[in-house]
Amino acid sequence: MRATSFIHPLLALVLSPLMLGVINRTKAWFAGRCGQPVLQAYYDLSKLLRKGAVYSRTTTWVFRAGPIVGLAAVLEATALVPLGGEPAPLAFTGDLILLAYVLGLMRFFTVAAALDTGSSFEGMGASREVTFSALAEPALLLGLAAVARLTGSLSLSGMYAAMSLETWRQAGPVLALVTAALMVVLLAENARLPVDDPNTHLELTMIHEVMVLDHSGPDLAFILYGAALKLWVLAALLVGLLLPVRTGNAWLDVGAALGGMFAVAVAVGVVESSMARLRLLRVPQLLVGAGALVALALILTLR
Repeated sequence: MRATSFIHPLLALVLSPLMLGVINRTKAWFAGRCGQPVLQAYYDLSKLLRKGAVYSRTTTWVFRAGPIVGLAAVLEATALVPLGGEPAPLAFTGDLILLAYVLGLMRFFTVAAALDTGSSFEGMGASREVTFSALAEPALLLGLAAVARLTGSLSLSGMYAAMSLETWRQAGPVLALVTAALMVVLLAENARLPVDDPNTHLELTMIHEVMVLDHSGPDLAFILYGAALKLWVLAALLVGLLLPVRTGNAWLDVGAALGGMFAVAVAVGVVESSMARLRLLRVPQLLVGAGALVALALILTLR
């Protein structure tokens, strides 16, 4: 294991909340507003960590464990995903399967904590969350399977290390299909428009936000920080395909990938500024469409 393998986890820990600030400033620019400070997410996390948590007498240990386990799961995910061609600290054959499982574990405990409150309101959001995730996870796995078939590696680090401009010239249509599907998965998994609106508190449209309404203080900080890390992880998967810069200098490669990460944040802000939220009945169609794209990509790799 090389020392540069720890670059990505360290960058994720420090810079993941900054992606949220870039998204918000992009949306503010499109709306003609000044918007929040780019570092607003850091201020919010600091404020929440200094507060106390309030727990309902109807909740059990599941409610308290939800934010902690969710954060621990996404921290492991950051250690599985490479950046800039550098291998991940926990790279091994088949780690793409573990990535899907740890993200699923994060979602499971978030849903379980929401159901533990006994609130029908949070139960409604939990039901929507698991329904949409059941459609997003196959798209993620099939997309990674297509890249694994293309590169001949079952490790995320090996898959992304094999990516280059030559790979795009040889299999451009396959990679374009996978990239489009991963962008849809990123928006869905992170509760972004057009799937969900992270800023809404309208009862009939909330999905992810409704599940965390009863959390407060440090627990809410863990949830918000975990959400920022999850956005970072999925964006890293996308950037690894779109910007396979391989100069031979680890710092230059990681720097190019880091620029790509914030370009993805700008792209998310552009999407949220130019699209309305889809009706709930249309969201499954969008996710099934993403699954169809990666299924076609996988078929093309099997020719």
